[in-house]
Amino acid sequence: MAPLPPAVAACRLAVRESLAGWEAGGLVLAACSGGSDSLALAAALAFVAPRAGLRAGLVTVDHGLQPGSAERAAEVAEWGDRAGLTPAVVAQVTVRRAGGPEAAARTARYQALAEVAARVSATAVLLGHTRDDQAETVLLALTRGGGPRGIAGMPQRRIMHGVTFVRPFLDVSRAQTRAACADLGLKPWEDPHNADPAYTRSRLRAAMPVLVDTLGPDIVDNLARTARLVAADVEALDALAASAGTAAANPDGSLDVPSLAGLPSAVRTRVLRGYALRLGVPGAALSAAHIDALDALVMNWHGQGPVALPGGILVGRGAGRLASPP
Repeated sequence: MAPLPPAVAACRLAVRESLAGWEAGGLVLAACSGGSDSLALAAALAFVAPRAGLRAGLVTVDHGLQPGSAERAAEVAEWGDRAGLTPAVVAQVTVRRAGGPEAAARTARYQALAEVAARVSATAVLLGHTRDDQAETVLLALTRGGGPRGIAGMPQRRIMHGVTFVRPFLDVSRAQTRAACADLGLKPWEDPHNADPAYTRSRLRAAMPVLVDTLGPDIVDNLARTARLVAADVEALDALAASAGTAAANPDGSLDVPSLAGLPSAVRTRVLRGYALRLGVPGAALSAAHIDALDALVMNWHGQGPVALPGGILVGRGAGRLASPP
């Protein structure tokens, strides 16, 4: 028997490890655009899932942003059927432009993936983001002045819209997924958006070879490792903030200022962020400036009025408490 190509082995091992512990008989979907990363992911899932006592399926999203997108999505689903990925579902979405085309497409895509997963009772949806994608995410966060949450990059596992999303390939390189496709005789689709300079991530991806030449070939691994290290710190701080927020909460839903003032800044600002989200402030609209203004009510209060948060929500200080008037 011929030895298994290293790239194929790496992809299958990553998927196998991501499926460890799942209940037997469950359905796992691969989100597959037809690109090399997601195609290698879907092929690995088709091989690994039955051997792990699981069922494997596929979902491909037609964003409707390019000519021929519907036909291409149908071809991906047909390939999924032939590869033993059942069901193989095409989800068609309408991408709105609010927040920019990249963000709008991402929002529509995850919503569609979650809806399909719920409809077919899938245990999880696997995503094909690689170590290279993680490195790019960290760099983007740094250039945008992102804090630890942004530098932590993409989590390996996350629940969105009530569905578990898993990224098995965060320790697999883009070169490995391309090699795996070649070894398996698969022909990936090259998304022209990936090379379109109108998109920030595309421009960064085009610049990565220059960074590698300038800073050395380890830059991608080092950035991905930074994400893992920072993510562990963020998780610990979030846990501390959850406990501190419970201790600072009053029965009427307000927050006790003296309790907040005694917290380290990294914990206190997380408590304030969580408080704002519970009040109904949209997370995407909640900025560092808003959190700083809330923090000033605690640590630098000199009688200033309430802070105006997105969504028309006000938070003010009175009688040693932070509260939002009814």
